[in-house]
Amino acid sequence: MLYDAYEVQRSLLAGASRLAGLGAGWMGNPANWMSYSSMGPVVASALDVFAHASAPRGKPEFGLFTTVVDKKVIAVREEILLRKPFGQLKHFAREGVTGDPKLLIVAPMSGHYATLLRGTVERLLPKHDIYITDWRDAKQVPLTDGNFDLDDYIDYLIEFIELIGERDGGKRPNVLAVCQPAVPALAATALMAADKNPHRPKTLTLMGGPIDTRKAPTAVNTLATQRTHAWFQQNVIATVPMIYPGAGRKVYPGFLQLAGFMTMNLGSHMISHWEMFKHLVEGDEEGAESTRDFYDEYRSVCDMDAAYYLQTVDVVFQRHLLPKGEMMHRERPVDVTAIHDTALLAIEGERDDISGLGQTKAALEIATRLPDAKKRYFMAKDVGHYGIFNGRKWRENIAPVVEKWIAAND
Repeated sequence: MLYDAYEVQRSLLAGASRLAGLGAGWMGNPANWMSYSSMGPVVASALDVFAHASAPRGKPEFGLFTTVVDKKVIAVREEILLRKPFGQLKHFAREGVTGDPKLLIVAPMSGHYATLLRGTVERLLPKHDIYITDWRDAKQVPLTDGNFDLDDYIDYLIEFIELIGERDGGKRPNVLAVCQPAVPALAATALMAADKNPHRPKTLTLMGGPIDTRKAPTAVNTLATQRTHAWFQQNVIATVPMIYPGAGRKVYPGFLQLAGFMTMNLGSHMISHWEMFKHLVEGDEEGAESTRDFYDEYRSVCDMDAAYYLQTVDVVFQRHLLPKGEMMHRERPVDVTAIHDTALLAIEGERDDISGLGQTKAALEIATRLPDAKKRYFMAKDVGHYGIFNGRKWRENIAPVVEKWIAAND
């Protein structure tokens, strides 16, 4: 019923959004005498903001067609190297450029598409051969393809890493995980190290990830510990409606995840829309466009398979099994101490309200066999969660740290 009610609301808002968009266009049309009145721009701007806020959104495009390498503009082509039911391995092939470190960026499966990391990819593309995990919206996956849980996530990562390594004549690739996938990325690295897998990561960068959520718990962590496993099953899991290919699948809907994030920072989101409204009234289209672009991405959400979501809540946020040395992968212990030659970089934001300070740094503490020379910690001052991997501070302060770490250890 929850998902059905959402779909009804979404359909109604889609119609209202279109009408508001038409109204905004008419109120701002020079042929309309009202556009010259004092209230014309105000009404047009208000309708524009509403139309944008209520518009339906699908999966965004990366849209990275060029990059600059050694002051030369280089064409970039997206290619899919491996397709699996719940995700695919995407490669950003740079025409005529070879020899740079291979880097797999592990995107979060947390309600947003991999395009949330567009800025991450764009900044690192000039000096790296970039691959990314392009996760699929669970409501688009037929039930015949089975379920997807945390164990499957780890399996996918190992398979992706091996494929990248094989493409480079056996050279070990680099891995960068942003937010939630820090846990499966660290687990996959540990398992590959224990197996002496020749393609195990050369470097692993963890950014704002919940390795040990007992440290500096945030509102997200507190919610997970204050509710039972049964509560999450009964209150946030929904069934995909018949209108989608994944009809009948149990999922954690993306719209619930978005509602949670919006509620956590409701004041700042309201201010952002107010600023957008003022930009439009003043005719500052460029200022308004930056807000539009952010929310176009932020509001583009996808569903997660219920098995994955519930297992993550249990293993990562409620029982803290990885830092306690008790995590299992298909009845096999995940031993982080097996990591002995993968250079490990942990990055945190000083103002991160999703993964608190110390949660990512914990990876360095539990990787006890790894020499100190292969460990590094970087705390980005005055940076929140999204600023770790996007925006000016990411481009100017954080990305250079990542680049130097990979270059020094590749």
